[in-house]
Amino acid sequence: MRRLIAISSAIACAQLTAVASAQTAPAAPTAAPPPVAPAPATTPAPAYPPPAAAPAPAPAAAPAPASTTVIVTAPVVPVPVPSPVASAPPVGNSPLDGPQPMTSKWATTFYGFAEFDAINDSTQSFNDTAGNALIAKRTTLAGKNDRTTFGMRNSRFGFKVTSPEYHGIKASGVVEADFLGNQATGFSEQQIFSNAALRVRHFALKVETPVVDMMFGQYWGLFGWQLYYGPNTVEIQGVPGEVFSRTAQARFSKTIKAGDSSIDIAVAAVRPPQRNSGVPDGQGGVRFTYAGWKTVRTVNSTGTSEDGLSIGVSGVARRFIEPNFNAAPTGRKGKSGYGISLDALMPIIPGTMQNRANSLALNGSFVAGTGIADLYSGLNGGVPVAPPLPNPGMVTPAPTYAADIDQGLTTYDSAGNLHTINWQSYIIGIQYILPVEEVWISANYSHMKSSNATRYTDAAGAAKIFNKSHWWDVNLFYDMTKAVRFGGEFAQFMQTYGDGKTAKNNRFQFSAFYIF
Repeated sequence: MRRLIAISSAIACAQLTAVASAQTAPAAPTAAPPPVAPAPATTPAPAYPPPAAAPAPAPAAAPAPASTTVIVTAPVVPVPVPSPVASAPPVGNSPLDGPQPMTSKWATTFYGFAEFDAINDSTQSFNDTAGNALIAKRTTLAGKNDRTTFGMRNSRFGFKVTSPEYHGIKASGVVEADFLGNQATGFSEQQIFSNAALRVRHFALKVETPVVDMMFGQYWGLFGWQLYYGPNTVEIQGVPGEVFSRTAQARFSKTIKAGDSSIDIAVAAVRPPQRNSGVPDGQGGVRFTYAGWKTVRTVNSTGTSEDGLSIGVSGVARRFIEPNFNAAPTGRKGKSGYGISLDALMPIIPGTMQNRANSLALNGSFVAGTGIADLYSGLNGGVPVAPPLPNPGMVTPAPTYAADIDQGLTTYDSAGNLHTINWQSYIIGIQYILPVEEVWISANYSHMKSSNATRYTDAAGAAKIFNKSHWWDVNLFYDMTKAVRFGGEFAQFMQTYGDGKTAKNNRFQFSAFYIF
């Protein structure tokens, strides 16, 4: 090997010398030069640097032929090239390969908003979320004094994950949470508002196929086509008179499109409000949308979108089965509940996301049913699950009835008959985007009433139950940037109790949002 290296080096040096001489020497004449005597035999110069130990001297070179120019050419030394690595055969080209894993990346969207709320209420009745909580009467200490709340608990974040389409099937999932989680009794205000508890809002998977779409998990209820027809308000939803519920469900739906028109048809098996009934809720609905007539509107405080004319109808059917009205029940009684919702979105002045100025939209919902209080936010009206049990022997402690259902859905009368509680409500809202399209105003009004909430108790009990409510608000929004939004609201809550007395709360709220 060392000998080969030495020979190759010598040849390369000779070639470089010859080329350099050819570049610096004058051009040769065209006539043939006189013959030159043969060059004597010589021994090639050793390679530089010389090998450490040459095994033997190089043999004498043969005499060069008579010529005017000596051209030395180095032999071509092949460079060793590694043999190519055999690549694996392509996968999935043969039916015998079987199903192959998807290799495309999944798309993940991170979204949400950070929210700050500053709220002043004229009574000490509400938390940051008012909903349908009871308003303290003016004759009470809580009804005579105000309350100020600062908070961020309505801030939320979520992830939406979409997987690659597979044989015409699209799958996605959503995970969304906020900080309005339930707090155990005994927690301080510091713990509730500064160390807010995380709460699941949505946690569901969706599968879209050419035949039917499916969704499984916790999401907006189908009843009322939530939250498509929700009002635009600074207030934390849901507000009085608004159907507002999220729960676990298995939903099946189909959208039929024809040009700018589409029809959505959906049915769902939904978590029952009473597990011990053994029967899930049934919900269903039909919605018509015309995309040829659109405007820009905002649902809640942050959901700005471009939507078309829409009309929806939906219903719910449910079953309640409760233990007999007894301290030691030996049987059960059943009662059915139901509800119907009519909803509409009307673009009055059209608009687009690129040109929002002067957009005007009107939305409204009408709901009637019985045993549906849980489909509103925090509604029970003060209706007890059952009156106190009879205690003719005046035993101590008095016998009690162990209920297995949430308050406000059903009640027993003193004779042991089971009843569902009726509710009827409507809510309407309007919103207008000013010519300065970063600013818009909105206003909402709702009314609720129950025809039997106070019927199954005495006068003392009726005085603790409200059977009518009114709510209205006005809002001003300003988008400082596409991510920063400010909103201000004045709202008034009114409730009429079974004794005819009215309780009222005025609310001022300022909120700031960073939307991402």
